[in-house]
Amino acid sequence: MSGTQVRPPQPDATGSSDAGDRARDAMAWLMAGRLPTATAFVLLAIAFAINVVVNDNFLTAFNIRSIMANALPLAAVAVGQTIIVIGRGIDLSIGVTAALASVVTVTLVEPLGLLPAMAVGLATGAACGLVNGVLVGIVRLQPIVATFATSFVWAGLALWVLPPAGSGEAAPRMPQGFTQGFRDTTLGIPNGAWLLLGLVGLWLLLKRTRFLRHVYAVGGDELAAYATGVRVVGVQVLTYVVGGAFAGLAAFAMLANSGSGDALSGGGLTLISIAALVIGGTRLSGGAGGAGGTVVGVLVLQLLSNIVVALRPPTEMRQLIDGLLVIAALALAGLWSNRRGGR
Repeated sequence: MSGTQVRPPQPDATGSSDAGDRARDAMAWLMAGRLPTATAFVLLAIAFAINVVVNDNFLTAFNIRSIMANALPLAAVAVGQTIIVIGRGIDLSIGVTAALASVVTVTLVEPLGLLPAMAVGLATGAACGLVNGVLVGIVRLQPIVATFATSFVWAGLALWVLPPAGSGEAAPRMPQGFTQGFRDTTLGIPNGAWLLLGLVGLWLLLKRTRFLRHVYAVGGDELAAYATGVRVVGVQVLTYVVGGAFAGLAAFAMLANSGSGDALSGGGLTLISIAALVIGGTRLSGGAGGAGGTVVGVLVLQLLSNIVVALRPPTEMRQLIDGLLVIAALALAGLWSNRRGGR
């Protein structure tokens, strides 16, 4: 046969060519928008290893159940916040929304029953999100201003629905089966872990919808999205409704964990949820990120908190150390903030 056949480069005896190709492919995969999420997994591994070293009881069944139970309310709030942030918004009232939904639910359990009360609580979260969405998408208020203002409204409503219990007054409580089921295990795995996986599964279902594709489009370039026929205002409003619904889910986790409602709970979840999504690779400027990374960010923050507890610093130093650890995690995650976050 005439001509010379060109053969691809062959690896040497050590297979170094194949190894180099695999390394380049792995780097290309990371740079294709997955590096922030990969960084979150590295932080999770580091936090896990430190916990194993400093806490002898870290891997006990009780401690794992406690970690999952405490992480779930924050994870639900953070997933809702992630959807809003991807659409180039932010919700400073989402933690208080969860508190309002929780007190509405617990006060209605006795007169309505568990499932109807939970339905009303979920609707309460979605309704709070709808108000925020209207203020941001239709009235055109800045998201940070609108949701900061409504956080005071939702907090006031929560106190009106369930005032702090006075002496001799019995606070409404959730059924024992509801709280016990939350703390149990299934197939040897804490139910809190199964519910975390359920949150991720719900996110994966949302990713397949036109709604979430439009959320990414609006967050990436609002004008371009509008030019392609996306109903920008409707998408903006709906992101807050969905975020509020996730706050309602967080309310159920809060009630299952504590057994009773507290109108003053939930406020601290808002800022921590933002830290979790940043650690997980979601850009605050919108258009990139995902709830899978956010859940990893939640676990990182939970493990960092466990480290502080295990080290037993003086009480007056605990909050300072906790804050410094969160800043360190944010700084490491922020090394790749200029990259496009993975979905």
